[in-house]
Amino acid sequence: MQKYTACYWSEIGPFEIVGTHKGLFTITFNKNPLVTDHNLPASMTECLRQLEEYFKGQRQKFDVPLVLEGTDFQKAVWRQLQKIPFGQTASYGDVARAIDRPRAYRAVGNANNKNPVPLIIPCHRVIGSDGKLAGFGGGIWRKQWLLDHEKSLL
Repeated sequence: MQKYTACYWSEIGPFEIVGTHKGLFTITFNKNPLVTDHNLPASMTECLRQLEEYFKGQRQKFDVPLVLEGTDFQKAVWRQLQKIPFGQTASYGDVARAIDRPRAYRAVGNANNKNPVPLIIPCHRVIGSDGKLAGFGGGIWRKQWLLDHEKSLL
C-alpha cells in the first residue's frame, strides 16, 4: 500500500503527516519535514483541512480516518483520549479509571507517549494528577500552547 507524506506548517512548527488512501498513520513534529507529495489521497487532504480549521479556531474535534497500530491497551487509551472535551484536561489517573484500569496510570502515560497522531488524538489534554503539565513528544511548550489555544476559544 502506497504511503504519502504531507507537511502542515502551524504556529507551533511544522508537522509531517503520513498516510494512505485508508487513513492517517502518523503525525510528527518535525524540524525538517519532507516535501508534500502530489496527488494526496482524500484522507490526507481532509487532515490538512481539519488542521487548518483547528488552528484558526474553527474546529474542536477531528474526524479523519485513522490507521492505528498498537496494542489493545494503547488503542483503549487512545479512544478514551478522544473523549476528553476540547479545552479541558484529564489526568493520567482519570484516563486509567475511565478504561477500568485504575492502577494503570503509568501505562496510560506510556500509551500517551506512543500516540501516533497527536492533536487528532488529543494527548496534549492529559496532565499530571497534581495539575501540572507532564510529558509531550512535541515539547511542554507546545502542550501549553495547545491547551491555551483551546481554552481561549471556549
